Amino acid sequence: QLQLVESGGGLVQPGGSLRLSCTESVVTLSYYAIGWFRQAPGKEREVVLCTLDSSRNTNYTYQDSVKGRFFISRDNAKNTVYLQMNDLMLEDTGVYYCAAAWGCPTSPLGDDMDYWGKGTLVTVSS
Repeated sequence: QLQLVESGGGLVQPGGSLRLSCTESVVTLSYYAIGWFRQAPGKEREVVLCTLDSSRNTNYTYQDSVKGRFFISRDNAKNTVYLQMNDLMLEDTGVYYCAAAWGCPTSPLGDDMDYWGKGTLVTVSS
């Protein structure tokens, strides 16, 4: 059983950057695909990026709006998966979740992901 914990959210101005972290204190995350999802106010949750387990080392970007701005990476020594968010825009505001499974999600909602964190709030505002 994984217990994922997100951190790094906060208030940032448009054009700013944040780095979100997804960690687990016991289970090794490198064996799992990790997806980052977000839920904007009044909208459904959507998958943003996903990285397969470390042996396959493949990343997927699901939202055109974040291409070239958001990046996913792992630090296996720290058992952490990061979401680097640059050039943040107002529409990036939302609760960001990480989730784990044996593969990346096959649906935007990520209903096939097995383990979820509680989320971290990102607010982009001037």
